[in-house]
Amino acid sequence: RAPRVRSSGTPAPADSQKGCHAGTLAAHHAIYNIAVYNIAVYNIPLPCKKHGKPIILLSFTLPIQVNMGLVTNSADLDRMRAACKDAAKVLDFIAPHVKPGVTTGELDKLCLDFLTNVLKVKSATVGYAPPGYPPFPGAICTSVNHQVCHGIPGDKVLKYGDVLNIDVTIIKDEWFGDTSRMYYVGEPSILAKRLTEVTFDCMWLGIAQVKPGNTLGDIGQAIQRHAEQNGFSVVREFCGHGIGKVFHQDPQILHYGKAGAGQRLEPGLIFTVEPMINAGRREIRQLSDGWTVVTRDHSLSAQWEHTVLVTDTGFEVMTISADMPAPPAFMTP
Repeated sequence: RAPRVRSSGTPAPADSQKGCHAGTLAAHHAIYNIAVYNIAVYNIPLPCKKHGKPIILLSFTLPIQVNMGLVTNSADLDRMRAACKDAAKVLDFIAPHVKPGVTTGELDKLCLDFLTNVLKVKSATVGYAPPGYPPFPGAICTSVNHQVCHGIPGDKVLKYGDVLNIDVTIIKDEWFGDTSRMYYVGEPSILAKRLTEVTFDCMWLGIAQVKPGNTLGDIGQAIQRHAEQNGFSVVREFCGHGIGKVFHQDPQILHYGKAGAGQRLEPGLIFTVEPMINAGRREIRQLSDGWTVVTRDHSLSAQWEHTVLVTDTGFEVMTISADMPAPPAFMTP
């Protein structure tokens, strides 16, 4: 699940206090040159309100040490690969069940049964309740049409023409695997199909920038440029994240930015690339259930996600599976 972009200190940064935007590129500074961080993977309500509701940011203010050092041990990498592959298998499994008339709650039950009883792994999201949020009830997030992310599975009946994102995170041997895909419910509209395809390409264009010496800003710029060239907008409040034995950790992977800015990538770094792209304006709002995020203008939204390892020569996509959508042609060497 995508964390909110967080501020780099206790008070909300000036721009978030004025406009309630959750973080800026300024959050990427020299602290990223070290491998152990004083961070807390919690959502902390900060004194910034919009329409009377506190904006929740990820904050690095609590005295918790999370070692997000580079993962280079071959045994650990194999465990991480296994967790990521099992997460992707869940998305393969559920694909034929996504059809008109099914509820998102039914899809959730199928996924939970599959990952628990077939894969023998644990859901990372059932009961997940960072401070400021109610416990998340599902093993998957199901975000339909104008829902951006974190949709709670329930009684929502899928209709012909809907588009759906399913996001799953599992835990296997203490390692987290995190991935998401878009699904068509029957035949989508021309706009929905184009948005989904552009977002898919955005993810892969970001992944293509992953190699030692490049920066986080290179990833963000590649995604933002392609989305905006196609008339779409990038959600700013949520981001990709470091992952391994911890669900959410540094670095933040913003899906917009400036080439050459931010942390330089080095082998052994593992993180998600998961752009959320809107057909209309980029502004979002959170529903009263405490989780579901939707576009403010009710326009369609799409998201794809892979977990990626920085290798000595480039990248390795870790969330691979037999039935995953093939990378676009521009990724072929």
